[in-house]
Amino acid sequence: MTKNGHAKILDFGLAKVSSAMASSDKAETLATQDVDADHLTTPGTTFGTVAYMSPEQVKGKGLDARTDLFSFGVVLYEMATGTLPFRGESTGVVFDSILNRTAVPPVRLNPDVPPELERIVAKCLEKDQSLRYQHAADIRTDLQRLKRDTESGKTTTVGMQTSPWSRRVTLVGAIAFVSIVALIAVAAVYFSASRHTRINSVAVLPFVNSSADPSMEYLSDGITEGVIDRLSGLPNLKVISRTSAFRYKQRDIEPQKVAKDLGVDALVTGRVVQRGDDLLVSAELVDAREDKQLWGEQYSRKVAAVVSVQREIATAISANLRVRLTDEEKSRLMRSSVTNPEAYQLYLKGRNYWDKNSIESIRKGIQYFQQAIQLDPANAQAYTGLANSYNDLAGGMGYVPPRENFPKAKAAAMRALEIDDTLAEAHAALGWVKLEYDWDWANAEREFQRAVELDANSAVSHRRYVTYLVAMGRFDEAVTEGRKAEELDPLSPYVVGFLGYAYSAAARYDEAISQFKKAIELDPAVPWIHAMLAWTYARKGRYAEAIAEHEKMGAQAYAVSAENQTISSGLGWVYGLAGKRKEATHILDEFKELSAHSYVDSYVVGVIYAGLGDKQRAFEELEKGYA
Repeated sequence: MTKNGHAKILDFGLAKVSSAMASSDKAETLATQDVDADHLTTPGTTFGTVAYMSPEQVKGKGLDARTDLFSFGVVLYEMATGTLPFRGESTGVVFDSILNRTAVPPVRLNPDVPPELERIVAKCLEKDQSLRYQHAADIRTDLQRLKRDTESGKTTTVGMQTSPWSRRVTLVGAIAFVSIVALIAVAAVYFSASRHTRINSVAVLPFVNSSADPSMEYLSDGITEGVIDRLSGLPNLKVISRTSAFRYKQRDIEPQKVAKDLGVDALVTGRVVQRGDDLLVSAELVDAREDKQLWGEQYSRKVAAVVSVQREIATAISANLRVRLTDEEKSRLMRSSVTNPEAYQLYLKGRNYWDKNSIESIRKGIQYFQQAIQLDPANAQAYTGLANSYNDLAGGMGYVPPRENFPKAKAAAMRALEIDDTLAEAHAALGWVKLEYDWDWANAEREFQRAVELDANSAVSHRRYVTYLVAMGRFDEAVTEGRKAEELDPLSPYVVGFLGYAYSAAARYDEAISQFKKAIELDPAVPWIHAMLAWTYARKGRYAEAIAEHEKMGAQAYAVSAENQTISSGLGWVYGLAGKRKEATHILDEFKELSAHSYVDSYVVGVIYAGLGDKQRAFEELEKGYA
């Protein structure tokens, strides 16, 4: 390479960096995404972009332009020496090196590195932000000075302080500068584009259970839920709820299509293998817009350390997304109320049964939660599981007398909050008791608002808040909360249907009908949604369509049972409005038979009398329900 050609390349490179840095200097900080230099990584020495992180990024502290200059220095070091300054066989080792180790001076690895280039690299890699380069323009100035001295022959090597470079050194220097130009080109593209590629939303898809034992499914599901829960507490990051994410369980996925369906920028996927007490977990973060891996890691742990794996994965993802955290948020990300691994596994089993949403499964879940508490009386998550279970039995589904289970739900939720008052789910569970049983409106709203404040990504909390707002007649706010829940859980028929419930309560019947049909497309086998659609038709006076919608549920539309009270009473109400007194009275008779051996909610009986126009009997049943 001729000296003139060398100068032209440097001129081109400096022009590029000048343009990029000039645009960055107009802002207070540079973009906050990692330098796209995966192709520079030395094989087997690091994991994804972890080795390019700055100390403040590893610590989760505030980021600015100096963070990007540190990453710039890492790549510059690698180009000059052929290796990375901070290496290790795991993410933890790399993080320790970034925080506590000084990089080997480049000249020791490549004796031909000019002293001035070594100084530039060292200043980029200062761990103290205040001692690092403060502005990109400062690096540009130093590179220009180095270019000038190189062209004039003033630059010297460590071993020849007063002599011109030899032919060999000149060649090495030229190669180094070509590398610098390549780096500058990468940086220029990065600095100009990174503002537009920030990731603001993510979905954690179900980790695959690759163990030979299918009964270990609860463990892979538990790890997935744990990562979702931790990421949900991060600021300014939309995290898709479990229900929508788990629709992709045991399915081959196309990242870009899944991301579009869920409305997210990135996906987290993983795999779990258990062999005896050994646990191998792999996870990766993918930018779905470009189908490009941003981070990946494998964790070899004991099963007892499953909580630490969740924490490490969430922390690594947070670091790669460069989410800025307050001290409180970092504490919440790292926290764990688990002191007994066996109790935590019992909690995961309980959660798995609770999710199945039937009387038998909920009661089975309660048994596991109680066993977890016996082993670990300070297990706040297990108490929250109990609160949710008792709430569903008493109020959410009407399976058992409220008087028997709401007090249990309240006690469990309050105990959970005594242990850890940052559990959003526990606040939402307590709010539900205060709404449905205590009728303590002011404190119910405080609990729902606190739940949403702690975890803005909780579709469950937003959905429960909808019920409160409807009860208070605040319909516009209910619709807003319903939309938030749908955004976080767009593939859950229950969440999508709940927005329909808010529309219907607000007498926005056409919007409600459209929303219920949307929910039915997601899952035609959910009776509650068909019933809500039918009742909305009835409110519009479209009785034939209401009855037809009930009939789509088959025998479940007519069978009066402990688990089917709301739906069958709703059909009785529709019959009454439609003038079909014989059919409505028949359902009333079935409720009387059921009350001889099971709990019957007086409210649902009153609803049928209301449909028949018998106001006196309707109020009598409502008074019983109130009592």
